[in-house]
Amino acid sequence: MSVSSGIPFFFHGSARVKRVQNIVIVGGGTAGWLTAGVIAARHQSRMPGGFTVTLVESPNIPIIGVGEGTWPTLRTTLAKIGVSETEFFRECDAAFKQGALFARWTTGAEDDAYYHPLMLPQGFHQLSLVPHWIANANGRSFCDTVTPQGRICDAGLAPKTIATPEYDGQANYAYHLDAGKFAPFLTRHCTTRLGVRHVLADVRAVERAENGDIVAIDTEQAGRIEGDLFVDCTGFRSLLLGETMGVRFKDCGDILFCDAALAAQIPYPEENAPIATHTLSTAQGAGWIWDIGLPTRRGTGYVYSTAHTSDDQAEATLRAYLGPAGADMAVRRIPIRSGHREIFWKNNVVAVGLAAGFLEPLEASAIVLIELSAKLIAEQMPAVREVMDVVAKRFNATTLYRWGRIIDFLKLHYVLTKRTDTEFWRDNLLPETIPERLQELLTLWRYQPPWFHDEFDRVEEVFPPASYQYVLYGMGFRSEVEPEALSGDQRLAERAMRENAAQTERLCAGLPRHRDLIRKIHEHGLQPV
Repeated sequence: MSVSSGIPFFFHGSARVKRVQNIVIVGGGTAGWLTAGVIAARHQSRMPGGFTVTLVESPNIPIIGVGEGTWPTLRTTLAKIGVSETEFFRECDAAFKQGALFARWTTGAEDDAYYHPLMLPQGFHQLSLVPHWIANANGRSFCDTVTPQGRICDAGLAPKTIATPEYDGQANYAYHLDAGKFAPFLTRHCTTRLGVRHVLADVRAVERAENGDIVAIDTEQAGRIEGDLFVDCTGFRSLLLGETMGVRFKDCGDILFCDAALAAQIPYPEENAPIATHTLSTAQGAGWIWDIGLPTRRGTGYVYSTAHTSDDQAEATLRAYLGPAGADMAVRRIPIRSGHREIFWKNNVVAVGLAAGFLEPLEASAIVLIELSAKLIAEQMPAVREVMDVVAKRFNATTLYRWGRIIDFLKLHYVLTKRTDTEFWRDNLLPETIPERLQELLTLWRYQPPWFHDEFDRVEEVFPPASYQYVLYGMGFRSEVEPEALSGDQRLAERAMRENAAQTERLCAGLPRHRDLIRKIHEHGLQPV
């Protein structure tokens, strides 16, 4: 290697090969700053040798700011980039999330509800409890038979105590957070702790090389900024991958119909009102309403299909749900275009977040896709430009698979419904709107409950077989159980269900109220790892 002129090169034969050293992220928000943090943390040891991470963010474009639900992966991500969980709670108006409660998705009746919890079923890696539950349900829900988490959520309890170290828990958990506070929190952490360079500037031109690579961006306030790898976090615009590289958008509105959302922030009726420790998703005539509890307010909104209701009707539906508290609240409309780019990495440009695509936030998939993409970029960071196309091909294959599986999983919630009261629900049952892979799996699951053999064969599946089990059997799907499916591990299954019952009682007796724990975190902090 040569370091003449201060620029590191490899010699390959008689040619000099420039190393990938300068990473430029265009766009801030959750996508930009999480990506910056993950890359910078992973490559800290390279920074003294000239490796840089620069984030260029417009001072004139606000973030969307309504992504309040996360997946448990965020705990690992925050820990790896060195964030204190205590400080995260204090600065981001954060609360615990232990799953989602889906109301009125199956029949639309008042008592129609089921949980998709974040804890795996008891003994999950040793056996599937589905056949044993089907044979011996005795009126118990699948969730309550295999995990304590539904009962914990019903009781409004936190997943840990103040004595539990940061990022550990007695029950698995993710977070609800204020996205408007999360991005500035990450900005401070990345710039002060991880050495990320922050440039506030508007991009006015993109400079490209003969091979199509981006060489530099030209900005109004900071001039020309060169880079070796550019990460597009410019939101729906997709300035680099979409506009500059010409990568087309693959629309999936024929599968997922919701194409708009109305968002509102609702104060609590009193300061010490309980905070829900799960996301509430309540089905409506043309979509569904989310309801997320933060320490200082509730974040709510109606995700709906404009082909099945008008904006005015949607707003009336949301205000009726909110009751008197929502009568005078400001409501913001957000357009949704469900789908993703045909590829995510082209030449030396890779898209993360909304620049890569967007799907309705039914299962909090947006932030987890950011995390997984950032992690993959950081781990597979090409050493030189000559290997970047190989890395890009692998990244595209993995990421395309993940988007496809999320689309399948979101559609699963709709195709299991028994609702036929509106055109929206009837249209969701049309065979031509159901992905072929999902149709095949539904046929398989009639006789074989979801398990690891059902093509769940990729590392870091966003939704494991357990997630499919919770939704399927929460919505009344039934699999045919052969007697031989019970005989081999009957004793193990009985023991697992007894252990679940005991763990449920133990946790419900020992865990604190959700708001009480958050107050203690703010006052005393959690034990650092």
